[in-house]
Order: sequence, then C-alpha cells, then structure tokens
Amino acid sequence: MIEKMKFLSITGPKEDIDRVVDQYLTKYPIHLENALSELSSVQSLYPYMEVNPYKDWLTKAKSYARKVDRTLIGPHRDLSIEEAVDVIQETDGLVGEQEKKRDQIKEELKKTKDLLNKIEPFRTIPFDIAKILKFRFIRYRFGRIPKENYRKFERFVYDTSNVIFYRCQTDADYVWGIYFIPAPQKDKADAVLASMHFERVYLPDSYEGTAAEAYDRLKKKCKSLSRKQKAATDEIRKLINHRGGDILAARNRLESMTYNFDVRKLAACTKEKRNTFYILCGWMTERDADAFQQAISDDERVYCIVEDPDAEGTFMTPPTKLKNPGIFRPFESLIRMYGLPSYHEIDPTIFVALTYAFIFGAMFGDLGQGLCLIAIGMILYRKNVHKNLGAVMSCAGIFSSFFGVMFGSFFGFENLISPVWLRPKEAMTKLPLIGNLNTVFIVAIAFGMFLILTTMVFHIINAVKAHEPGDEWFDTNGLAGLCFYGILTILIFRYMSGHSIPPRGVCVLLIVAPLLVVALKEPLSNLITGQRPLISTSVGMYIVETFFEMFETLLSFFSNTLSFVRIGAFAVSHAAMMEVVLMLAGAENGAMPNWAVVVIGNIFVIGLEGLIVGIQVLRLEYYEMFSRFYKGDGRAFKPFGKKLKAVE
Repeated sequence: MIEKMKFLSITGPKEDIDRVVDQYLTKYPIHLENALSELSSVQSLYPYMEVNPYKDWLTKAKSYARKVDRTLIGPHRDLSIEEAVDVIQETDGLVGEQEKKRDQIKEELKKTKDLLNKIEPFRTIPFDIAKILKFRFIRYRFGRIPKENYRKFERFVYDTSNVIFYRCQTDADYVWGIYFIPAPQKDKADAVLASMHFERVYLPDSYEGTAAEAYDRLKKKCKSLSRKQKAATDEIRKLINHRGGDILAARNRLESMTYNFDVRKLAACTKEKRNTFYILCGWMTERDADAFQQAISDDERVYCIVEDPDAEGTFMTPPTKLKNPGIFRPFESLIRMYGLPSYHEIDPTIFVALTYAFIFGAMFGDLGQGLCLIAIGMILYRKNVHKNLGAVMSCAGIFSSFFGVMFGSFFGFENLISPVWLRPKEAMTKLPLIGNLNTVFIVAIAFGMFLILTTMVFHIINAVKAHEPGDEWFDTNGLAGLCFYGILTILIFRYMSGHSIPPRGVCVLLIVAPLLVVALKEPLSNLITGQRPLISTSVGMYIVETFFEMFETLLSFFSNTLSFVRIGAFAVSHAAMMEVVLMLAGAENGAMPNWAVVVIGNIFVIGLEGLIVGIQVLRLEYYEMFSRFYKGDGRAFKPFGKKLKAVE
C-alpha cells in the first residue's frame, strides 16, 4: 500500500528556522522539496543564503570523537549548541597545547635519529669526531663506495696516491669509511674517488667524542625522546577520554545543527515590510501532517498551509512511501529493483509476494528441499545477512513444501509420501484437437490467463486513478482488451472442457468487436477528451500503423499466455532432474541408495535449479505481468532527519 501524502508549506521568521527544524522537522518525517521550484509562481522569493557557522567546529568534533574510547565512557548528556561549541573550543585549546609539546619532541626525535643514522656506519672510527671535523690542513671525506670499486681502489690507486682510506662498516653492497688527503691534492683525490662512485655523507658538527660514544649518546637520547613522545600522546588520549562523554555529545549536537543548517539549501526567503520570513515546502504522510499541525497549534512563530495532492487543480506529484504488513515487506525489494510505484499507481507488493512465492513453489515442488529453503532463509534473516533475500527465500520454501506434498516428492523420493494432487511427470489430460497433454502444462496456462486478466484489471484501476479515460476504456490492457481476452478465455475453457459455445458468427463478433475498439483507441480517446484532430496522421498511415499494432497485440497476448507454460515445464524438469540424481545414486529400483550422491545431488539441485527458478519467476513478474499495468516511475520518500538519526 502507498501512504497518503499531504503537501506542507511552513513559514516563520527567518532567524527562527533552526529552532523549527530542530524542534519539529526532526520528529515528524518530511520529504523536503526546493521551495523556489515548488513556489515558482510566487513573486519576491529569493534563496536562503548563509554560511554554515558549525562546519569547522564539527570537523574538529569528529576528529576528537574518533579518538574517544567508547568502553571508558557511559551515556552522555544532551548539550545546547552553545555548550557544544564551548566543549570543542576548550578541548581544542587543551589538546592543542599538548600536541604542540608532542610535535616539538617529535621534531627533536627526528633530528636525533637523522644524526644517529648518519654516524652509525662510522662507529668503528676510534677518533674524536669533533676534532676531525675541525681539520684545517688535511681534508676528509665521509662516505661509501661499492665493494667492487673498493677492491679496484686498493689494487690500482691506494699505493700510488697520498689518500689514506680508513675502512669502517661493510654491508652487502658497500664499504663505508673515511679518507684523508692533504689539502692541496683534494681535487685530484676527489675526482679519482668520484670516478669509482664514492658517495659522500656530510656530517654536521653536532657530535662529541668518538663515533662510538656519539652513537651511544644519540641512541639513549632517541629512547628518552620516544618515551617522552609516547607520554605526550598518552596525555592527549587521557585528556580526550576524560572529556569523551562531552565530546561525543558535542559531536552529535554539531552534527544535528550542521545537518539542520543544510535545510537552508531547500528554503526560500521572502520579505514583508521590515520582517524577513523563511518558507519550507515538503511532503508528510497524512498521519504525520495531522500530528505536526497539532504540535504547532500553540506556536505563534510557525505557520503552516496543508494541501491535498488529490484535490482538483493540483499538479504536484508526491513521493512514494510504501506501507505493507511485515510479512510482505521483504518483497518490496523486488518492487524497488523494477522501480517504485508512482503515487497514483497500485502498489503491487502483496500481489508480487503471493504470486512469486506460489509460482516458485509450483516450479520447485519438493517437501524436503522446501524445508531446506525455509531453514536457509531463516538463518539469513536472523543473522541480518541479506535479510530481505532470506525472508523471500523462506516464503518461497513454504510454497515449495506445499507443492512437494501436492506432488508427493521428498528430496526427490516419490515413494515416501503419496501425492495429494498429482505427479507432474505422469498426469495427462485429453483435450479436443490437441490430444493428451501434461496436466500441469494445462493448469499453468490456465493460471497464466487468470493472472493476465488480473493485471488488466489493475491497469484499469491505475488508469482511473490517473484520470486517463483513453487507457481506461480503449487500451490493449483496458476495458476493451479485458473484454477481448476475457471472452476468448471463456470460449477456450468451454470448448476444452466439452461445453457448448455460441455459434461461430457470434463468437467472431464477440472477439472482433473489442479488437476494433482497441484499434480505434486514438480517435475514441481524443473524442471523449475533446481533443482535435482525432488522429495525428493521415487516414491511410493510421490504418497501416493500426494493422501492425493489432498484429503485435495479438502476438503479445499469445506469447504472454504461452510463456506461463514454463511453470509446468520446470515442475516436470525438477522431477526429472531428481530422478536422474536418484538413478546416479542407484535407487531407481528400490535398492539402498548411495547417500553421498543423494546429498550432493540435492545440494546441487537446490543451488542451481533454485537460482534458475527464482530468476524465471522474476521474469514472469516483470515481463508478463508488470508490463501490462505497472510503470514504476515513482520517487522514494526520503525523510529529513533519517540520515542524522542513523549517524547518532
């Protein structure tokens, strides 16, 4: 069912909009519309332009809230917007001081680690680093050279030059060390070492003592600074958790005010004399609209106009809010996949729920497998994993179990229970002109004809609600089409059941007359609505187009009806597939079956054929039924405040 809607125009002083949104619109679900668009005919309206003052505070509040340990705090109190801003402002000041200290420690730690990493490869130098760095007549170079090049240096250069290379640390690829050279020869030595890919390391003059001593001091300093940094971080965390309740409360309040502030994007303003007023427009359910009016009855700063979308002369299209009994609600997901019904359409949820589960059961009739589907669906539903799918699966399993009893099938075994109705593979019925035909095929086609007639009735109801007399009376799925298909159905049933039918001429007249009305839909529709010309093209072109349209109409009636044969076909194929499983298990002659094969075969059938049947039933719903009465071009009812409540 679709809930009845009311259109509300809410107005009041511009400065009062936050109070109204917070006090009323978060409690009574409203689907807001753009007031400027909805009230385009009203003069002197302009957008509500204002900068959100809460946005920056909310960003900080969210940052602090993410660091709060929820296990250390209890329920938090409600704060006013002023209190919320004060909480974040105070927290920002206290945390800012601690973060400044921590950042200073972090920067010092980074510099110390950099010094440590630079001196580490040279720890074995037994000289005072500070003194080396003050040499005036001897030049020095700290660095590293690839191992292969170092061997070349030793073999070809070292003995023939004035370079003294002090080797320090060696790793997998490099030899680290320091070389000394008299100042006048430094350029030549640098060129030679550079040609051998010597990479210099520049050491600052921050070291004291030998390299090993400097390294040890720096390492101790790093550990000390790391402890201080951790202590500063813990202090920040402790400070935030100590104020955690207030921080979360402030975050929620700022979230609420920020979200409420965004209402201004949909509001309009108007000025009357010296006062400026806001205008908000939106949809509420009839029940909520009545409650809202009752709530603001004593509020002198809020004024509301309520309009009925069904009133004559109203051109507003309300959003769609579905309201179905709980047992049918999971099937709304199948409706949404196709498209929500528009406000003036029939909600097909209950119809789909009944027909989908019933047809699935008929195509997949097995008591044991149906019970398995019920169990699997209940597990998915209870675990809240694909909840709607689980509910649909359980409903389908109920009808599978029902038809399993009707067909006498239990996990493919047909000798354990007697069929209440028939066995799909064996039951045959003799028909005039056709001969023997499987009974489930006949019942499937008859059931399909009944569903087609039902959907045509739905089409007529939708046309009446939408005030479209042409579709109501003359459409293929309107009253004329219903008469044609209904009369044809009655004649076929009477003939196939052995009853007498009217004379051939009368039958032709009863069938052709509604078809002629359908063929003349355009001129007849224009005639009763007073539109001119009666046909939009020439008479000759209209006749040609109508001929092909009528051919397509008859073909669609035939193909749609025949499409329901798949119900019986899958019922028979399911029984045949289970017979193959039992044959593979060695149980065709009443012998003891291979239970492993039986179990695996049933799992395969439930998984594969269950999926195929589910898709085929959905195809019947969408193509054979929805195509006759349902457009699904509605828009969803999206209440203001729903997103905010989900966040909180």
